[in-house]
Amino acid sequence: SVIATMPQPVKANRGLLLHLRSSVNLTDNQLFELCVANRELRIERTAEGDLIIMPPTGGETSWRNSKINIALGNWAIEDNTGVVFDSSGGFVLPNGAMRSPDAAWVRRSRLEKLTPEQKRKFIPLCPDFVVEIRSPTDSLRALQAKMQEYIANGAALGWLIDPIARRVSIYRPDKPVETQAQPATITGDPVLPGFVFDVARVWKAGF
Repeated sequence: SVIATMPQPVKANRGLLLHLRSSVNLTDNQLFELCVANRELRIERTAEGDLIIMPPTGGETSWRNSKINIALGNWAIEDNTGVVFDSSGGFVLPNGAMRSPDAAWVRRSRLEKLTPEQKRKFIPLCPDFVVEIRSPTDSLRALQAKMQEYIANGAALGWLIDPIARRVSIYRPDKPVETQAQPATITGDPVLPGFVFDVARVWKAGF
């Protein structure tokens, strides 16, 4: 069964944290409209109802995000069992948080159950696979908590890629976190069969 709460609240890893729980309780639709009206910002909502407002990413982080999304997208075209979403896509998790992972993949069989309106707005589910890439301004502890939140809310696999320490932490349900130091490649098996990402390419920005 899916665990929909976390033992500790997730704190903002960068940007501005707005505490709204005591004064404003935004619905999912209101939150969507707020994000539409402020497209220049990345906005997330914690399970407690607070908003995290983040500026656009820097060049190196944006470049790394594009690498994982291109690789994942190419694999998904061939596999054809799921859909890839980039960092601009929002997901409302079972615990009420709204998150925008740097890359995500969701099985088509789950997406087919959504209404057209649900597909147009924040998708009301937790992705099957998520990736977060640490930027220079990110708190590692906050990102680790965020990864645990994904797994607790139904993700089958998560990668936390840390170019600063050149480490990858792999998250799976009911298993200890597996941390690899400076791996050349990482694999998505068995959740993403045959998907191998050349993570060594993102340790140093290639531009």
